[in-house]
Amino acid sequence: MFAYVIKRLVYGVATILILATLIFFLMHAAPGDPLLGEKASSPEIRANLVKHYGLDQPLLVQYGRFMYSVFIKWDFGISYAQKNRFVNDIIREHFPVSAVLGLLAIVMAAVGGILFGALTALYRNKLPDRIIMILVIIGVSVPNFVFAAWGQFFIVKINAFFDATVIPVAGWGTFQHMLAPAFFLELGTLAYLTRLMRSSMLEVVNTDYIRTAKAKGLSPARIFFQHQFRNAILPIVTVLGYAFAAITTGGFVVETLFAVPGLGRYFVLAVQQLDYTVIMGTGVFYGSYLIIMANIIDIIYGFVDPRIRVNR
Repeated sequence: MFAYVIKRLVYGVATILILATLIFFLMHAAPGDPLLGEKASSPEIRANLVKHYGLDQPLLVQYGRFMYSVFIKWDFGISYAQKNRFVNDIIREHFPVSAVLGLLAIVMAAVGGILFGALTALYRNKLPDRIIMILVIIGVSVPNFVFAAWGQFFIVKINAFFDATVIPVAGWGTFQHMLAPAFFLELGTLAYLTRLMRSSMLEVVNTDYIRTAKAKGLSPARIFFQHQFRNAILPIVTVLGYAFAAITTGGFVVETLFAVPGLGRYFVLAVQQLDYTVIMGTGVFYGSYLIIMANIIDIIYGFVDPRIRVNR
């Protein structure tokens, strides 16, 4: 088991290094000039900024400084666009907002996916099953930010109809502000979990212990809740770790639409402003977060089920 854990850690570190390298060279290959604008209004100011950010150095020298700063000093540098603001501070202040929003979204997706998946399996090939599966296909096919844009329109209409703020259409600060962005953020995951739960429930129906329970004369409700439901929910639990990581790091556009001060919103803003340090810093941070979460889950799986350990 120790060798398995070490191997996963080595793979994780290597993946993060490759990811940071790709982000650095792709950003420097992208068209545009991050120093264009009011802050570089004269050749003298621009020259000072180029020297200040080290952009006058050869590309390999800049790469070496970037890797040393990130992996030795744990410092992503200073933002190009936001005056005197460190990227580390941006991540420290705004990632918790994304994490809270992602946690609420994954709870909503898990509860909804389990309930709807169980309902479709219980009413297989009947009207509730067909309606829910049509909605699942739409939820999987349409990006969540499209639903978010439509949702904002209807939220505005609802608030206008009641002449009150029933659901805040944007902003942050209270639990009510979290509801709309979390709901639209979790729709894709909700659809996926519903489909997974349905498949798991239908697979469990044909197992020997279900047939044995029926032969013993147990009631359909007891068979459903104590045997079928409890065993079918296990695949859902195993994917929740990946789903939480994906939701936490995948709310860029939704956070921007609902004016949520999360890290995703600042990533989108940095892309619009060609803020190299913020893009590279948040990109490496988000990528590392996903890789670390995936490796932690794999290691936990290795302890729970030795069959998935990597053989020689």
